[in-house]
Amino acid sequence: MSGLLTPIAGESKKRVCYFFDSDVGGFHYGPGHPMKPTRIRMCHSLVMNYGLYKKMEIFRAKPANKREMSQFHTDEYVEFLSKITPSNMNNFVKEQLKYNVGDDCPVFDGLFEYCSISAGGSMEGAARLSRNKCDIAVNWAGGLHHAKKGEASGFCYVNDIVLGILELLRYHKRVLYIDIDCHHGDGVEEAFYTTDRVMTVSFHKYGEYFPGTGELRDLGIGKGKYYSCNFPLRDGITDESYKSVFEPVITQVMQSYDPSAVVLQCGTDSLSGDKLGCLNLSMRGHANCVKFVKAFGLPLLLLGGGGYTMRNVSRCWAYETGLAAGVELGSEIPVNEYYEYFGPDYKLDVRQSNMEDMNTREYLERIKGMVLDNVRKVGGPPSVQMTDIPRTADDYADDNADEDMDDPNERIPMRQRQKMIQPDMELSDSEDEGEGGRRNHQSHKATGKATASRKTPEIDVPTSDLLSANPQAIRSPRTATTTVSSETVPSPTAAGVDTAEKNGSAAMDVDTAKASRVSTRAFHVSASRGSTSPFTERTGVNLSETKYREVSDSLHSYGSYLIQCLPKFVQQYSVLKDELTLYVAPSAIVPVLSFLRDHTQCQYKAIMDITAVDFPTRDQRFEVVYHLLSVKHNARIRVKTYADETTPVPSAASLYRGADWYERETWDMYGVFFKDHPDLRRILTDYGFEGHPLRKDFPLTGYTEVRYDEEKKRVVYEPLQLTQAFRNFDAASPWEMVGEGKDMKPEAFKLPVAKPAEEQKKS
Repeated sequence: MSGLLTPIAGESKKRVCYFFDSDVGGFHYGPGHPMKPTRIRMCHSLVMNYGLYKKMEIFRAKPANKREMSQFHTDEYVEFLSKITPSNMNNFVKEQLKYNVGDDCPVFDGLFEYCSISAGGSMEGAARLSRNKCDIAVNWAGGLHHAKKGEASGFCYVNDIVLGILELLRYHKRVLYIDIDCHHGDGVEEAFYTTDRVMTVSFHKYGEYFPGTGELRDLGIGKGKYYSCNFPLRDGITDESYKSVFEPVITQVMQSYDPSAVVLQCGTDSLSGDKLGCLNLSMRGHANCVKFVKAFGLPLLLLGGGGYTMRNVSRCWAYETGLAAGVELGSEIPVNEYYEYFGPDYKLDVRQSNMEDMNTREYLERIKGMVLDNVRKVGGPPSVQMTDIPRTADDYADDNADEDMDDPNERIPMRQRQKMIQPDMELSDSEDEGEGGRRNHQSHKATGKATASRKTPEIDVPTSDLLSANPQAIRSPRTATTTVSSETVPSPTAAGVDTAEKNGSAAMDVDTAKASRVSTRAFHVSASRGSTSPFTERTGVNLSETKYREVSDSLHSYGSYLIQCLPKFVQQYSVLKDELTLYVAPSAIVPVLSFLRDHTQCQYKAIMDITAVDFPTRDQRFEVVYHLLSVKHNARIRVKTYADETTPVPSAASLYRGADWYERETWDMYGVFFKDHPDLRRILTDYGFEGHPLRKDFPLTGYTEVRYDEEKKRVVYEPLQLTQAFRNFDAASPWEMVGEGKDMKPEAFKLPVAKPAEEQKKS
């Protein structure tokens, strides 16, 4: 890993929060459309395979709801977005014209969910910055800067940037917005054109180019005059030219405006070779803007934006994620699920082309001088009247409302959270299990994605697409004041859980409680997600196991914490006596084992065994079991997955050297195939052995002898001639000599013997 990540000398360590929702990569604007949300999933794959998850906290934000979007957008527009689908769009012809939805901004499946994810990440990042939970927040799914108050524009439907800035303004006096997208950030500028609490600075291509705004003389009006700053560029600007204007302008803005927080929109269509862009920045030239802004040490919200050459977008954003975390990524791209997209050189860098630079030195100096003059007219930081922090939508929630009728994406008030926790002996297991159990039965099939239950988060776990999910995703409410962090989380030991509960931080965020409040309900829900898990183990608390009550309660808290950390990977967990078991899909084995090995609250550095169990009646007949040991925490954990004769399980040999022989043994005895194993061959039986001895259908008797041939130096199979027959036996002597034997069947049960054919003809 040392070759993939190099610490940047002289940089102080920053607390970085990275937001990613794997669902965002599954949306599709339509055939031929240049905007492809898959680029965010490609970027995340690079981030994870470079190992950047060790340098930052990774979260899956709560999607923004309609009420939160309406803080900027009109209620009618938000309602329209929530209702329109490809199947009913013909019923909204007038509305599509009114809200500019149809051409550049098409209607596609999951449109509103896509907007919710984008806006939720930016708002959550802003909230964590405001509450000093991090120094830098990253949401590459955001940065949709063209959306207006009441209409879509430029592939953008909901302006997550404006919503994020509004969240920042609840705590910060002044916010600076910087836009390095190739296109002008017209939606953000328009939203704050009349205020001095937000200053917008945009470097963009200007002229006969979308959206056609961003002229040098667009300075703002009223109180907002001189708080809008535009630097129009021509085609082909290079790294050196861009740096010569970006750094002086931003330096002057920092001095004159003195912001307390910064939002940086990192649109990558300004990179060389972009399908829609016309600038000529390299990856490092683009990233220099991030590095320069970061150096001011202000709370920083990094957002995505444009970018239509997917391989370059993912390269650049992954590299800038590393810069935010204080490391520089190596030039060799690690193997990942999108590895072939980065050929033929498989290098990280995006280089400049030989495109002609139309920005002459005289032009840039002239424009820079005019921009700096306008910035100086700000005349110092504007004053802000002190006021109470505005209340959020959650502050107005009715705690006495019927929870079954509530929006499942709403934040759960503390009073409702306490109602979720079931004291011991309040309910028996049977009252909360089966079809009569009190669970949220809302279907996610109608909307195309899983919705979260009011009681505990329900997350769809597609077993075919787990590699693209986040191995450390923590769903944290936007208005929460306590979240799961590396300092206050349950550990595998009972002492670790007790410490976390005393701190009062991790216990409430993962919906766990002390021993007197352990609920069977929370643990059953983890197994009822929209996955295809074949596991049938009960995951509740066995109230009769008083001997292990103290340690099992701690393990339940720890298991619930791991599910919150790995919501897309862990399908369920169970605690039996003093043993914790996680159940995952085969494709989740590598990320889950990586997390358990590397996370500070896990540290399962040793693998003690890999084995399997055969259940022939199941579709996935094999359960593959991994036994891990944490020396640091003096704890053990089991991880179970499933497979059949044709389904491979990813090898763990690259994570644990000891897994090599264990996987060979499991292959030899059961026939479980481990993909990418360096040397998968038999280890207990001879190489010529046929079959797998520990399968339930392996024959115990037969007429074939297996023996080792000294001449051939291998195992041979030969037909066996027996002098005994398995015939007409009784309990005392199952084997009898060949002959008539003794027939123990009563005469009444014997069938008459048919006469020979010849005798029948004669008669």
